[in-house]
Amino acid sequence: MVVTEQRAGGHVLIVDDDPDHRESLAALLEAEGYAVAAVAGGREAMAHLRSGALPSVILLDLMMPVMNGWEFCAAQQRDPALASIPVIVLSALDGLDRLAGSLNAAGYLRKPVKVSALLATAARFRP
Repeated sequence: MVVTEQRAGGHVLIVDDDPDHRESLAALLEAEGYAVAAVAGGREAMAHLRSGALPSVILLDLMMPVMNGWEFCAAQQRDPALASIPVIVLSALDGLDRLAGSLNAAGYLRKPVKVSALLATAARFRP
């Protein structure tokens, strides 16, 4: 897990099993002043959240081993302390808008994620 110190831009949790994608997103957000925590899967994300480090928004890959994005969302929604954290789903799957809606996600970004879309989405959740 990678965690940067809290800065004025807010805190973003990235959950993605692809290390290159995870690190690229983190670097882009950090350059814009966001504090970023980046983990490789849903279980790690739940552990991070339960440690008390609550982000402004979660960027969540759907297709991951062990605990995928659907399983993560179900677990998050069952926990009253975590249920209100907005989730933006990341995927290259068809019908991503419907998938995001079915997960009660605050939005979605299609992979490969465009820098402008990432920054615009993150800005919506900046404190």
